[in-house]
Amino acid sequence: MSVTSHDESFMAAAIRLSRRHLGRTATNPSVGCLIVKDGVVVGQAVTAVGGRPHAEPQALAEAGDAARGATAYVTLEPCSHHGKTPPCAEALLAYGVARVVISVTDPDPRVSGRGIAMLREAGIEVDAGVLEADGRRSLAGYLTRQTKNRPYVTLKLAVSADGMIGRQGEGQVAITGPEARAEVQALRAETDAILVGIGTAISDNPLLTVRTPGLEAQSPIRIVLDPSLALPLTSKLVQTARDVPVIVVASEEISPLGSEEGSHPSVLGATPQPISPLVGEMSGRTEGGATLSDAATDLDSRRIALEATGVEIVYCNPYHPEILLPALATRGISSLLVEGGAKTARLFLEAGLVDRIQLYQAPVVICEGGIESPLDTTDIPSGFAHTGTQMFGEDRLDEYERGL
Repeated sequence: MSVTSHDESFMAAAIRLSRRHLGRTATNPSVGCLIVKDGVVVGQAVTAVGGRPHAEPQALAEAGDAARGATAYVTLEPCSHHGKTPPCAEALLAYGVARVVISVTDPDPRVSGRGIAMLREAGIEVDAGVLEADGRRSLAGYLTRQTKNRPYVTLKLAVSADGMIGRQGEGQVAITGPEARAEVQALRAETDAILVGIGTAISDNPLLTVRTPGLEAQSPIRIVLDPSLALPLTSKLVQTARDVPVIVVASEEISPLGSEEGSHPSVLGATPQPISPLVGEMSGRTEGGATLSDAATDLDSRRIALEATGVEIVYCNPYHPEILLPALATRGISSLLVEGGAKTARLFLEAGLVDRIQLYQAPVVICEGGIESPLDTTDIPSGFAHTGTQMFGEDRLDEYERGL
């Protein structure tokens, strides 16, 4: 049976449904499923919060006997392996579904075409690749973690009319208006983790949570690149660490394990890289004549104090995202939002590890003391395609994506 416009309409609805639980399904993808009988939706579901149950068995249970002879529209190939739950392909067979329409084939080697083969061998008609580009976009985090062993990285920048992202020494500076800020809150709500550098964490003292009423529980894990454990105990991030997780990425050089052999759950990455001395310190001796053992004691005190507030400290070179990102993927983080500042943005851009750029441009002017944006619409790196423009009040959002 050839794919029809009705198939595309139902798949578009399944893709919209799948976005409902983005950032909330742990290591499993957020999949949408519709069961359609005689042109009527008789069952629908999205992967449950936490990742289980999957979308297909929920939608089938809602459809009940009406699923027999029906068509299932699924955004990702149904799983065919026995894990913590039975295979979704078997559930579709058990309910007597006659046809399955799929958007994206699952790259997981445990599935990767096996779900489709299982269905076809049982006599089920299968059409795959329907609205695949849209389906891949909705599954970007999962697909990137499966194929590249790292999270899907979005870089968000808000740039003034004179090309600035802030003003030196003034902390947070409002550049975009309320409509654009609300859109950013929605993006945070569907992202697994959000990352800033220590400079932004200190100067802006941000919360990095979702503050949209009703979505507060969807705040992402908050990550700070902080090689020397400089994050103040009085910061909003530290003060709320027991409410919303905070991970501080510190240099391996200050790991309590030092050069000891063996692995440790808090040590992420590979070969340690040297870091600059702490502010006011020189190699071998600190300011005022204190020895480096005194600096180590100070680091131990900071480490203990941060951990006592609920902050998790991991040790991985913060200036090598190619090491950090796979480590985050092993923790089940599939999507990462990089929000600042300029140095951190450049770090990820220069490493070629940004998958999507969200560039907000506002009519405000910063003038003297401005912090220059690391990029604008005239110097987007090669390999990115412009995928759309939207207006939020007076602010313009341009989006750029690499191919998945």
